[in-house]
Amino acid sequence: MTDANSNPPSQPSSPSADPVASDFDQSEHITHTLAPPITDVAGAYGVVQRVRDRLRLAVRGRDNEIELIIIALLADGHVLLEDYPGSGKTTLAKALGDSIIDDQPHDDIVTIRRIQFTPDLLPSDVTGTTIFDPNTNRFFFRPGPIFAHVVLADEINRTSPKVQSALLEAMAEKQTTVDNRTRKLDELFFVIATQNPLDLAGTFPLPSAQLDRFLFKIIMKHIDRQAELEVLASIKSRRDGAGRDLPRVTRTEIIDARRVVESQIFVHDAIREALVDIANATRSHEQVLQGVSTRALVLMIPALQARAMSQQRTYVSADDVEALSYLVFTHRLECAPGAESVEAIIRECSADALETLARKTLSA
Repeated sequence: MTDANSNPPSQPSSPSADPVASDFDQSEHITHTLAPPITDVAGAYGVVQRVRDRLRLAVRGRDNEIELIIIALLADGHVLLEDYPGSGKTTLAKALGDSIIDDQPHDDIVTIRRIQFTPDLLPSDVTGTTIFDPNTNRFFFRPGPIFAHVVLADEINRTSPKVQSALLEAMAEKQTTVDNRTRKLDELFFVIATQNPLDLAGTFPLPSAQLDRFLFKIIMKHIDRQAELEVLASIKSRRDGAGRDLPRVTRTEIIDARRVVESQIFVHDAIREALVDIANATRSHEQVLQGVSTRALVLMIPALQARAMSQQRTYVSADDVEALSYLVFTHRLECAPGAESVEAIIRECSADALETLARKTLSA
């Protein structure tokens, strides 16, 4: 009888996957294995600072984007980066993968995988496939690049909707189904997707169901003059591996930090009330066809907690709500033709709720 659970001694990697190399340092692994677990806000903030330092060195002039990616990572969300080619989207994602140590190096999960989405890509190129091995007369499962701690989905809108939807189950449930068998993904599983603006040739817009799975949609604007000069001045140092000696974080430390964010960052009832009021305002706005969903509010809570922790606070503030509302809600609103900008609509819908929240905060 054939066995779909068997694996041959060696399995070829998927042609669609580009493993992003991250050298495994045994001594570094042992050091982090012996380190105490992350159990408080101070320890979780240390994780944030290590990731932040490495990303800022790798990508200049992107401090705001870096903060949002760290927030999404700690909030167990996913990120969609959009801009024209050459803006640093892929570099930023690779730098994040290089900041993480795989402290379980003997499992089948790798630290980071890059999927280059193309028009001829198949769903099995993403999720994996079952293959017959004539040498053993058995079937084995060859995991796709989705089996990684961090997945870089590069130019996701260059492929067909059928392939785009292959990510949906993975992003929503942290599992994937191949040949009627469901396989769990890693607990850390984090997707950074990049896309080009829809006015470029050969792009396919993401379906609403998949857009809703991204915590943030970040528009990567041009960096300022000084940052661009720093990029040009640091070309040689980056090629020489500058920053590789900066401390990294382990998979386990990130998961521990997530638990700290969830359990130790206080969210007042007034914050929840403000979020519901903002959502109701978008649903009744005359220029909005489809307002903010309940799922968006559910995703917003851990994002607010993560932002508070990243600023060394143990509570969520009104500033957190104001800072993240646009980023969480913008890609979830469906506006009527001829409507004003989404940003203006969200600010209008948020104004009363934030004012009420400020009054409650002052009177508390």
